[in-house]
Amino acid sequence: MLHKNHLIISLLLACCCIFLASSSFATPETTVPTKPSEEQILTLGQATILGIVEGLTEYLPVSSTGHLLLAQRIMGIGENDSATDAQLAAIKEATDAYTICIQIGAIIAVLGLYFRRVKQMVRGLLGKDIEGRKLFINIIAGFLPAAVIGLLFNKLIKSYLFGTWPVVIAWFVGGLAILAVSRWNQKRGGRQTESGRSIIELTWQMALIIGFIQCIAMWPGVSRSLVTIVGGLLVGLSLSAAVEFSFLLGLITLSAATCYDALKHGQIMLQTFDVLSLTVGVIFAFLAAILSVKWMVSYLNRHGLAIFGYYRVVLALVTGLLLTTGTL
Repeated sequence: MLHKNHLIISLLLACCCIFLASSSFATPETTVPTKPSEEQILTLGQATILGIVEGLTEYLPVSSTGHLLLAQRIMGIGENDSATDAQLAAIKEATDAYTICIQIGAIIAVLGLYFRRVKQMVRGLLGKDIEGRKLFINIIAGFLPAAVIGLLFNKLIKSYLFGTWPVVIAWFVGGLAILAVSRWNQKRGGRQTESGRSIIELTWQMALIIGFIQCIAMWPGVSRSLVTIVGGLLVGLSLSAAVEFSFLLGLITLSAATCYDALKHGQIMLQTFDVLSLTVGVIFAFLAAILSVKWMVSYLNRHGLAIFGYYRVVLALVTGLLLTTGTL
């Protein structure tokens, strides 16, 4: 359980990261097109909503990226008829970076919630905990495929897949996949949370398989949490162990993605928006992630993944209908 002191320290750490990052991008090397109007500046209300959406959905198997893209479209962020193509491209780049960088809040939330496991891995690196060292090796094995494939195809993914229709398709297919896995688990018999291997019984080969499966989530809308949890179940982990490994793997995967985008696009992000908007987004993502993760762990201990499958299918159908009719 997250101690009150850990909560305060985590919030301070998040704020420090933001201001250190802003200092790093204080002297721009490139010229960013002037914003066409005040409408392009992210309001604190919009930053709050994006932070809450990020925190609530980052670790649920419903796709935070898909929900953030949908939220942006509903709020009209980045839309302006008077803007030039260069201005719109700059704003899109800044917005995409913003939605990734506010993951800092969700990352720190899970870091606090799973502090014991993280401490165990640190002790393992120091040669004081064999199980901790094994878990750390497994986390690295699970991260490597995404690191390599992400660097190779990041530009192509953002160019062709960061759109509403690709997200809708991923929501629908992912929802059907969850329902299929849930039915498969029921046919196996036994309680989902107890049957299967524990996280300590995971091998590096199994972790590597989960890592390759995680790469499917580079398609926005698929959900990194979904594919890593399903991947864990497929290699023989219990549901509770698969969820825990998904969260721990997310710490390094999301941290790497956040650092990469902050270094590459942080300058234009902070020129387009401001540090306060980023701070608000991170803080609300942090608070929402704590509630989301605690609820999910508690829910899965009593039920299965099926509810998320139904949610994704319904959301995909409704969103697809609104897009087809021009309502959205």
